Amino acid sequence: MWNWFYQLASPPHFFRLAGRLQPWFAVPALLTIVFGVYAGLVLAPPDYQQGDAFRIIYVHVPSAWLSLFGYVFLAMAAGIGLIWRVKLAHVMARAAAPVGASFTFLALATGSLWGQPMWGTWWVWDARLTSELILLFLYLGYIALANAFDETQRGDRASAVLALVGVINVPIIHYSVEWWHTLHQPATITKFGAPSITWNMLWPLLVTMLGFTLFFVAVTLLRARTEVLVREQQAGWVQEAEL
Repeated sequence: MWNWFYQLASPPHFFRLAGRLQPWFAVPALLTIVFGVYAGLVLAPPDYQQGDAFRIIYVHVPSAWLSLFGYVFLAMAAGIGLIWRVKLAHVMARAAAPVGASFTFLALATGSLWGQPMWGTWWVWDARLTSELILLFLYLGYIALANAFDETQRGDRASAVLALVGVINVPIIHYSVEWWHTLHQPATITKFGAPSITWNMLWPLLVTMLGFTLFFVAVTLLRARTEVLVREQQAGWVQEAEL
């Protein structure tokens, strides 16, 4: 088993493994997202209060989920790289950062599109929205800091510290609707007891969340392979692979 871990930390082995795994995530992601969005937009019934406007949740909720999941993944990878000096952990953190930032922006944008007809405004300094905006800034700060140094290792270490400090924002985002009075609705799926959404609306949402998650993994693997090539461009195995 330890042999497998050592192999996984090898850039050429990881590069080949990620290349083999990526289609197994990308193809199911595409199929699942298409089916889930179709089910949410066509098969799910309209909400009794919001009408068809509620259907934005089939993009907004998976995006919000992946904004949090992506940052936790980034922080864990950065922490492993910082503590145990595993270079490929930093590679995964750097690969995940732009993907997580994109989903965070999408969550904020779709939330604003929903908020305008529902709340009468595109933006309020709501606890959930504000902490989600801070998350986007943390992603962007990580990306900027990681690329601010000529020496890759220095950028890895500095950005890893920021990632670990910023992870405190994740539970703040999750529990903000319980800790403060907020316009944002409380938890609908991730709560004790039954979800506050009927099954014929819930299952398309779960399908889209799965599809978006698979897409996150597929794109992160693709970016990680590119990052490995950039870091190992002078290595012999890269020259042989290009030939």
